[in-house]
Amino acid sequence: MKSAEGKPFIYEKNQLIEVICQLRFPTILSIEAKEPAEFQDTIRENFPVYRCQTEKLATAPNSEPKTVQNHSFIAENGGYRLSLTKNFIALSSMRYTSWEDFAHTLDEPLGQFIRIYRPAYFERVGLRYVNGVSRERLGLQERRWNDLFQPQYLSVLDSDSVDERSVNKCATDIEMKLDEHASIKLHAGPGLVRRNVRTGNGMQVVQEKESRFIFDQDLFSTGNIKLPAVMETLDLLHGHADRIFSEAITDVLHDAMDAVEI
Repeated sequence: MKSAEGKPFIYEKNQLIEVICQLRFPTILSIEAKEPAEFQDTIRENFPVYRCQTEKLATAPNSEPKTVQNHSFIAENGGYRLSLTKNFIALSSMRYTSWEDFAHTLDEPLGQFIRIYRPAYFERVGLRYVNGVSRERLGLQERRWNDLFQPQYLSVLDSDSVDERSVNKCATDIEMKLDEHASIKLHAGPGLVRRNVRTGNGMQVVQEKESRFIFDQDLFSTGNIKLPAVMETLDLLHGHADRIFSEAITDVLHDAMDAVEI
């Protein structure tokens, strides 16, 4: 991110739950026709763990169920996951540190994917930032949400006369164009977070007890996006995401997340 003076910084206590970049392309049948062994060989050093899952697709009622093979390649420390299907390639991280590190991690596998599968273009380039702000983890238990976020994202929670504990559901959902090339779907509001926790028998989904403020930005560009324009498009989306988050939070939350210049 960048400060008002244009100096880059990171939040040492960022509240990101997950960051996802997904690139959708016209169907490439060869990805499902055989295992992506050649692609794996080119990325195995950084993504050594392989898993494959058959996922059901949403279909119309009474129609034949459809499935898709999702090939996952996971970093040794579990910090990054690369997913490949016949329609998209995606990189996700639950240990995001900076845009520069994320973009660098994407660069090599994306280049190998383009070399091996030669997509004609990308139909949708998307970048999603899912924040879950925890007052407990930031030492802000005594603060109301309207001390941390701007009024346009709070609805009735912006009123000091409203008891936050009495509000069962309150959310702001926005869909809008940001410029000629970029759009956003944004969800903001309190909610409970579910996490995958490793146990002796594998992974278990556990729901946290604390209500966090979810600030979920799904930014995207659609159309026939040529291959050389992908990183420029992602940089554009990232710039919008930075600006929107910076304008949505107050100085109280900014300071609590410990902004450090880099």
